[in-house]
Amino acid sequence: MAKRKLDIVVISDVHLGTYGCHAKELNKYLKSIEPKILILNGDIIDIWQFRKSYWPESHTKVVQRIVKLISKGTKVYYLTGNHDEFLRKYANLKISNFQLLNKLVLNIDEKKMWFFHGDVFDVSMQYSKWLAKLGAMGYDTLILINRGVNIILEWFGREKYSLSKKIKNSVKKAVQFINDFEKTAIDIAIENKYDVVACGHIHQPAQREETNQFGSVMYLNSGDWIENLTSLEYYNGEWHLYKYDLIENEANDEADTELSDSINIENLIQEIITT
Repeated sequence: MAKRKLDIVVISDVHLGTYGCHAKELNKYLKSIEPKILILNGDIIDIWQFRKSYWPESHTKVVQRIVKLISKGTKVYYLTGNHDEFLRKYANLKISNFQLLNKLVLNIDEKKMWFFHGDVFDVSMQYSKWLAKLGAMGYDTLILINRGVNIILEWFGREKYSLSKKIKNSVKKAVQFINDFEKTAIDIAIENKYDVVACGHIHQPAQREETNQFGSVMYLNSGDWIENLTSLEYYNGEWHLYKYDLIENEANDEADTELSDSINIENLIQEIITT
């Protein structure tokens, strides 16, 4: 299958090392594209919840796939998030086509584009990090329960159901947090005269033009690879919100024998954490 040639791809909130991560699906997606620039916009490896006892082969293959893209000429920017904040002390590290940063500004097609994870706008991260970590553990457990529920629903021919989305939509504070997060990002982007602002963090994929009394900006959010399985793609001078189709891709499923296990990612991450 021919790979889709793209100018920029943005993914975030993959949470490698957790049970909720759709690593197999992400690997298939990465295998299907050939981007000039790949932006990993935070929370790619979940160092908060990393367990040495849980790092399946599918998670290793995602890392190997990214390394392969780098070796083939793709410029990869890893922007740190809250779950991989440990990497922030290595910001500005550059190796070949790979660069580790906290934020990124690109000038593409005469447009000023601002990329960052977004946890700097999260009050719980600033004042109650322990509470945020506790919530992350609860979210991972909820995703596991949700998968069990969906297996039963599929067995009876019913449509899949998202417990976390239902909870977010039902709790006013969660809805207000998302609205406040987006408004803050939009207002700051307009104030600084960016044409595009792209975030992650809140697991809410989005693509829309926003305006206030001072101007306008294209607001983007890459979503996640836990529930939404989304990315942002830029080609032909326009942004597109991509959603992975589970049904279509499962129908065309095939074994991935292209990558080897030559890189021991378990040991690599453990070394990073204990350094």
